[in-house]
Amino acid sequence: MTDGVAKMAAPRPRTAYRRILIKISGEALMGPLQFGLHPPTVGRVADEVKAIHELGVEICLVIGGGNIFRGLQGSAQGMERTTADYMGMLATVMNALAMQSALEAKGVFTRVVSAIPMDQVCEPYIRRRAVRHLEKGRVVIFAAGTGNPFFTTDTAAALRALEIHAEAILMAKNGVEGVYDSDPATNPDAAFIPALTHREAIERGLRVMDSTALSLCMDNDLPIYVFNMADEGNIDRIIAGERVGTLVTK
Repeated sequence: MTDGVAKMAAPRPRTAYRRILIKISGEALMGPLQFGLHPPTVGRVADEVKAIHELGVEICLVIGGGNIFRGLQGSAQGMERTTADYMGMLATVMNALAMQSALEAKGVFTRVVSAIPMDQVCEPYIRRRAVRHLEKGRVVIFAAGTGNPFFTTDTAAALRALEIHAEAILMAKNGVEGVYDSDPATNPDAAFIPALTHREAIERGLRVMDSTALSLCMDNDLPIYVFNMADEGNIDRIIAGERVGTLVTK
C-alpha cells in the first residue's frame, strides 16, 4: 500500500463531532474466542471505523490488551507489578498492529504510535506529529498506554484525548449496553443508567473508567459515551448525534 495523504471530505452536517477517541477493550476483539484475536471481529470493528472516517471525522484509537495479557492479573498471581504492567503494554501494541493491518487492508491510512519506543514496528508518540497525522486524514492508534506502570489504558485514553483535543471519548464495551448500577454479569437485576456525571460515577464506584481517567475527564469537561461494541452501527449513531448507551458528562 503506497503511503500518502488521504483526501478528506468536509465533515457532513450530520456528524456531531469532528475529532474523537475510541477506546476499545481488548476483550472486544476476541469475538467468540476465549483468548487472543478473532480476525472477523477485528475486521468488523475496522469496517465501523472506516465508515465514520469516510464522513470526515478525525479518529484515534486506544485498544486494551486484556485479550492477551492483563497486568493486574499477572500481579495478582505473584508477578512484580511493574513487570506485569509493561507486559500488558506490549499486549496493547500487538492489538494496535492487528487493527492497523485490518484498517489498511480496507484502504484506511493508519499510524500506530507507541509510548514505548520500538522504532522497527511503529512510531514513537509525539503529540504534534500525532495531531498532524489526524489533520492529514490518517487514523491514529495510541499503543503502550502512557508508557508508565500503574496507569491503565483508560487513563491513557483520557490523557491522549485531552492532548490531541478530542471532543469526546467513545468507550466501547464488550457485551454490555453501557453503565449499570451494579455488575450485570453477577446481578441480573442491575439497572441500566442512561446518563450521569463524572462525579457521580466516581462517588458511586461505577465501572465507566478507572478513577484517574474519570477525574481527568471531569476536570476538563470531556464527555464519555459508554456503549456496546457488539451492536453494529453504534459508533455511527453516536457520531450522528444519537443517544447510545450511557452518556457521562460534567
